[in-house]
Amino acid sequence: MRGAVHAQDGVALLGALRRGPAREVLQLAGDGVAGAAALGLPTAAEMAASFLGALRERGFRGDEELADRLHAVMGDAAIPLLRPLAVDLEMLAMLLEGDPAESGGRIDLSTGECWPSFTDELGTGVEAEEADDPDRWLYVPALAARAGYRDMELFIEGLGDADLVDRLRIVIGGRGAFRRFKNVLAGDERAWRRYHRFCDERQRGRARAWLAEEGYCPSLPVPRRTVRS
Repeated sequence: MRGAVHAQDGVALLGALRRGPAREVLQLAGDGVAGAAALGLPTAAEMAASFLGALRERGFRGDEELADRLHAVMGDAAIPLLRPLAVDLEMLAMLLEGDPAESGGRIDLSTGECWPSFTDELGTGVEAEEADDPDRWLYVPALAARAGYRDMELFIEGLGDADLVDRLRIVIGGRGAFRRFKNVLAGDERAWRRYHRFCDERQRGRARAWLAEEGYCPSLPVPRRTVRS
């Protein structure tokens, strides 16, 4: 799935979505599906419609913005008045919600590249007068960890294993909650992988919503028309 997304291989992406749990990767694959639908790839419109239904049902932060994009490429709504920016939502999420000591930074509006705040101390090759140019750079703040804690709570609510739910609810109280939570979850490989997919979706969605608030959206990828024999 990730390989198809990064390679912008529309056919491979649609094939992977038909085989896997598409509802768990809406933010990860949504822009790729939108690009495939805009290109008119077979089954892309149907996949976009299924994404829309899942996004409406789920309602995470950022899901509304992604739904607006899918509606637009399907011709059901006007294109949102957001400037496209070739930014990696995963990298942006790391700037917004990474290690408190290292998160925050800026986005190069000419390339979409994300620069963590600590790279300013190392030097970026940018002249001092350019570094403060608002037409060149978009400042990215370091957000608090409250959203990450809420992710843990929501993940626990969605688990079907009553014993694991009870253990996780106990360990997320007080200081060191993240460490204890991950230690317990590490004993269940399937739940561990599911948690990381869940967090990735939530973080990408928050990054998308933050970007929209700043007047931007991720550039729509142009999937390759890979033909499988």
